[in-house]
Amino acid sequence: MRALLLDTHAFLWFVYDDARISARATEMIEDGSTDKLLSVASLWEIVVKSQLGKLELGMSTEEFLEQRLPSWQLQILGIETRDLVAYSRLPLYHRDPFDRLIIAQGACRHVPVVTSNPSFSDYDIETCW
Repeated sequence: MRALLLDTHAFLWFVYDDARISARATEMIEDGSTDKLLSVASLWEIVVKSQLGKLELGMSTEEFLEQRLPSWQLQILGIETRDLVAYSRLPLYHRDPFDRLIIAQGACRHVPVVTSNPSFSDYDIETCW
């Protein structure tokens, strides 16, 4: 079984049926034979951006996390020491700490990251969009 790690925006665009998500990304996420991974870093990013007013969820952050998140059948990927070691070794091509942690997690697990962010391709990871 193949696994995919969803970047925060890919997850949100999929959940909210946003036109910015590619047909290929949608197809990969909807594939029932694929394990969908979402980093706790993405959840943290969602909470931070929601609190700052940079992200509108259409519901409270609490409702999103506790009631809606489980319905998307994702495996939540915790942050392990090996992820932080990989993070610390990443060149500073990209400075967003949430993205860098997702990159490190994808690299540690050898899974492709679903993202439209072109800066992810600067790193030694597989991306798909």
